[in-house]
Amino acid sequence: MEQQQIRKDILNRLKTIKGHIQGIEKMIEEEKSCEDILLQIAAVKSSVEKVGSIIIEGHAKDCLLKENITSEEVERILKTVMKFAK
Repeated sequence: MEQQQIRKDILNRLKTIKGHIQGIEKMIEEEKSCEDILLQIAAVKSSVEKVGSIIIEGHAKDCLLKENITSEEVERILKTVMKFAK
């Protein structure tokens, strides 16, 4: 996927996440069931993870595919991936 399309996809996903969070706020205000609220929270968590995965994949590809990459750069990339994976 080209860089501009990836950026557009990420922004769309973030707008959707924002909408879900606003929906959760409304559900809490309306005293909806905990089960329904937790289901929406799980959807938000999954969406955030997907956005993070898209970003980390692009970052890793950009960094790892360049010529003359140093072991320090590889280590930095791996640290970033591990922080995200926690």
